[in-house]
Amino acid sequence: MPPEDEHRVQCHLDRLLTERGMTLSELAARVGVTVVNISILKNDRAKAIRFSTLTAICRELGCQPGDLLSVRED
Repeated sequence: MPPEDEHRVQCHLDRLLTERGMTLSELAARVGVTVVNISILKNDRAKAIRFSTLTAICRELGCQPGDLLSVRED
């Protein structure tokens, strides 16, 4: 299996948005990316994330990268 298919990184964007009372659309507008791209990240379908996007998401959600992403134990 290619390495990109083996990742176990989980995104906790849904929980963070709920905790902050923010919508996907609102976050996308604040970060400057499309709702589709934020949705891909939220649904664990992303294969990569730019550090600039990660930084902007963390800034808007008031969190650290480790609050947003974790590695699933298998």
